[in-house]
Amino acid sequence: MKKIAYLFLCFAAVACTEYINETPAPPERPVTELSLSDLARTISELPIRQDQMNEVFQAVCASSENGYDEEYLMSDLINSPGRGVGARSDETKSVKYQTPLRDLLVDHLSQKYSDTKAGAADVEAYINSLLESGTQIYWPYSEDWDGKTLPVVTFDPGYGAESNYGYEISLDNSGARVVDSVFVDENLAKVRPVWVINKNEDSAFTPLDFYEQSTKASSGKGPERQLTLKNFTMLRNYDSWFAGASEFFVKCGSASGFKASTDDELKQYYPSLTDFMIVVKRKDVGVTLPFDCMLVSDFTSQIDKIAFMITEDDGGTSTEWKCSATVKYNSKAYGFDLNIPYKDKDDIVWRGQLASNFFNDEEVEARLGDVIVTFSLK
Repeated sequence: MKKIAYLFLCFAAVACTEYINETPAPPERPVTELSLSDLARTISELPIRQDQMNEVFQAVCASSENGYDEEYLMSDLINSPGRGVGARSDETKSVKYQTPLRDLLVDHLSQKYSDTKAGAADVEAYINSLLESGTQIYWPYSEDWDGKTLPVVTFDPGYGAESNYGYEISLDNSGARVVDSVFVDENLAKVRPVWVINKNEDSAFTPLDFYEQSTKASSGKGPERQLTLKNFTMLRNYDSWFAGASEFFVKCGSASGFKASTDDELKQYYPSLTDFMIVVKRKDVGVTLPFDCMLVSDFTSQIDKIAFMITEDDGGTSTEWKCSATVKYNSKAYGFDLNIPYKDKDDIVWRGQLASNFFNDEEVEARLGDVIVTFSLK
């Protein structure tokens, strides 16, 4: 019996020794490995006041005016405080903030990494990783801000989730900063400022406003008729509210300006492709939005069918829709092959061919999937 007890004590001692000596301390996350949750927590730890609120508000408003979502890229926050997506590089040079959000971030990181061996190098690594991360502050319903309430900071949890936790920043009666953990959903974002840390999805694309300026400047003289997208109505939001607005890509393939009268002219013709982005904010679901954007700049009498496609951006691998636009030539229909690009994870709202007689009236309204489009041909 003594031998058994002795063996048990020896075994327990060895087990304890192995447990203590062989269990490693949890490794710290490298400063270059950023997560949306880490960044949200870091932003919530900054001493944000009215100057920083005004900076973010100006940036998201500028992005919205340029046809993008209510977003503020981290790269702009660092390199050009207050600059909105799509703004010219010189548009924010005259804007001065006493203490931009960038300075608060750098000061916070300098204190955080003051005891590390790398020190300033860690701060620089963090900032560089932010510049390359494609992250941003998304502020839904920013137009309803009362001009004084501090934000709740949260992040996109992914997987289509509609709620998350967040950090509510406020001031107590003495003016001291208070941060509480709160439940965040879209209803909260409608009644008080909520900053969502998420990934930017649209800054690389051309919104309708910019596209329209270029097409108006380059349209030819004396077209027979012009086909435009007059109004656009989104009937449902396509993504979780954490991901922001819906980005619709409108693509129209046609034989714009086709006026062939010989076989050589027929062979030498190449079809055209119109491709632009429409950003519809979540609050505008069910609202008819006027756009009056060019689809076919010269809709001649020889055009028989156009190819039309609407997708809602969800990313993925590039692929193509192989289709055709047709024309009438010598009483016969001829097709021009078209490869219209999109991403394989995109929601295909609608795609197909629209015949010329579909546009018999000067204005035609059509429900295409979960959007309503008003076409104008005149």
